[in-house]
Amino acid sequence: MQTQTLADAPPAAEPVTEPDAERDAEPDAEPDAESFPAQLPEQALDPLTVPQQAEPPAAEMIIEEIIPEPAPRPEAGSPSADLFRQYLREIGRIPLLTAAEEVELARRVEAGLFAEEKLTTTPDLSSQLAHDLDRLVVLGRMAKRRLIEANLRLVVSVAKRYVGRGLTMLDLVQEGNLGLIRAVEKFDYARGYKFSTYATWWIRQAMSRALADQARTIRVPVHVVELINRVVRVQRRLLQERGHEPTPEEVAAHLDLTGERVSEVLRLAQEPVSLHAPVGEEEDVALGDLIEDGDAASPVESAAFLLLREHLDAVLSTLGERERKVVQLRYGLADGRPRTLEEIGRIFGVTRERIRQIESKTLNKLRDHAFADQLRGYLD
Repeated sequence: MQTQTLADAPPAAEPVTEPDAERDAEPDAEPDAESFPAQLPEQALDPLTVPQQAEPPAAEMIIEEIIPEPAPRPEAGSPSADLFRQYLREIGRIPLLTAAEEVELARRVEAGLFAEEKLTTTPDLSSQLAHDLDRLVVLGRMAKRRLIEANLRLVVSVAKRYVGRGLTMLDLVQEGNLGLIRAVEKFDYARGYKFSTYATWWIRQAMSRALADQARTIRVPVHVVELINRVVRVQRRLLQERGHEPTPEEVAAHLDLTGERVSEVLRLAQEPVSLHAPVGEEEDVALGDLIEDGDAASPVESAAFLLLREHLDAVLSTLGERERKVVQLRYGLADGRPRTLEEIGRIFGVTRERIRQIESKTLNKLRDHAFADQLRGYLD
């Protein structure tokens, strides 16, 4: 029986790019020096050799136009800053790879992925073939780790472009590392372009997705963020051309939208403000202190309630102790919770009918009280 070797292994199937990733990319992003297609050789652009689904999402993501409130960087001397400096020192010691080393590591990664899939889907393998496949899996994982570690500095370099948009440097590096791992798994060394060029796209895509999902206090769906970007770009362009702030209807005319939809999108683009945010030149007053409480009683109502309370206490003080407690419990004058006749009867150890008689007698007495007319005035 022949042993299947690395040379005999077919190339790993190219995974299909997720529809969400393609939808999240901004179609009209401006290319730059790091643009992926610009660095591909001519043969790599041949549609017969480069499957369309293999291309990562656009580099300039939908977050480019919307800049959330800046996120503070780690303060000097803070534990997070110390850990980040230590991280930079450690990745700085990792040697970079040559083009030949990148190709060799990528071949091992591809072979390892193929071997792992073969072991999973083919249970009746010979012991020798299974041993060879296990060895390829181990070598592939080692190569994957080496390829990732050698490009960690690339993630830090890309993350510097996104600082101040809602996530800290540490969070951006973390998200970018996930994109780097994704790039290692999808990289096809046979096309002839550098791994760093390909990985940059996935790193930026991961950071941009994280900004869209996590940077805002209230999360806005990614497709809505894309619409916000379009509205903001048109709004800025019209402002420069006409010299005045365009109306929602004017913006809508350039986007095939309604004016109501544009107004709604602009409201979604606004960032929430903390009620504890200081205001004023001296910043000694919080914003929440200046906002009216619609449920709060007015000063007139508060004063009237205090007077009513005083008059009620004066009237109830003329009653007997049991009569006063029955009225207070029945109408919730003590704690704001009215009791039923049966509940009050259990408290006093009498029947509910007896409590009803005491209540009726007490109310008749209060109707003829000297303060009755004053209390009726609060009903108006």
